[in-house]
Parts: sequence; structure tokens; C-alpha cells
Amino acid sequence: MSGKSGKVLSKVFRIDGVGEVLLERSRKAKHICLSIKPFKGVRVAVPYGVPFEQAEAVALSKAGWIGKHLERMADVEQAAVAYERRGPINRTVARRVLVDRLEELALQYGYSYQRVFVRNQKTRWGSCSVKNNINLNVNLIRLPAALRDYVLLHELVHTRIKNHSPRFWQELENHIEDCRQVDRQLNRYESMLLL
Repeated sequence: MSGKSGKVLSKVFRIDGVGEVLLERSRKAKHICLSIKPFKGVRVAVPYGVPFEQAEAVALSKAGWIGKHLERMADVEQAAVAYERRGPINRTVARRVLVDRLEELALQYGYSYQRVFVRNQKTRWGSCSVKNNINLNVNLIRLPAALRDYVLLHELVHTRIKNHSPRFWQELENHIEDCRQVDRQLNRYESMLLL
């Protein structure tokens, strides 16, 4: 694909055993950056001034890594399709369940927050703003209860500690035993974020 100036802005090439790789010019890229995303495939961000041949060489040198991650992405995509087949989430019910449980946990552990928003976010399970407004992903309703509570408590701890410092993890550990292990378990459900 070419831009207004006639310069080629993107190019697709194939790696044996991997498949198609998109090379794409990026004004934000400071160096060649490779990424793999579910349903989108392999993309190499190429800074202006760096030849596509150099980006191809980088991608070829990482063929093993790409192949391994593409297998994982195939699992993520398959899981996302399976979750979608379950049918749509009743947002009214999901909101009530999530907000009620957040309120219970806040009272139980002595946290306070301002407002709660329940949305279909594509990149995260939840977030807490500087003003202590909590955003929750509607897909939390599909998680096992223990993981759902983990996310809710994670955001409640952020009402006091706005970063992921050791202090943050220690406070979360006071409520959830081996919280970092639970955090890793949550990664298995990342395909739900794509719904």
C-alpha cells in the first residue's frame, strides 16, 4: 500500500512455516517492533527511514518465536469463538452482579470509590482512575467467582495505591493469598477480552 507521496507504507511477505507477516510504516516506532495479536496476525512496525528489507530480516530471525506465539494465539482465538457461541451477556444482570459484589468487597475490606462503569473493554478487565472511579469489563461476569473477586479487589486496592509497587502487591496479598499466582491464572482468560 502506498501513501500520498507514493512511498510504500506497508508490505506483506511470507515466512515458511509461519505464514503472512505485515510490514507497516509507523511514525511512533523508534525501532523495528514485532507484535502478534489475535485475529490480526503478525505485524512489524517499521520506522520511517528503515528499509523493509531490514524489517524482513528481523522477522525471519524471529521465525521460531513467531511460530510459537502464533500457536498460542490460535488457542486464544478458538477460546474467544467458543465464548462468543455462549450467546450475548445480559448487561443489566452483569452490571448488577458486578456492582453489588464490588460494594460487598469494599465494605468487607474498608475501601471506598466514587463511581462504577461497566463496559465492554478490549484490553483490560478493570481500571481505577485518579478520582477513584472504577471501570469494570462486562466480560468479568464469565470468569470464575474467585478470579472475578481478584479483579474487583485489585481495583479497590488501586483506590489507595495507584501503581503496581511492592506495597500494592502486599496490600492485595492481605486479601488474596498468592495473588500473583491468581494474576497469572487470569491470563488464561484473556480471549474473553476480545468479545
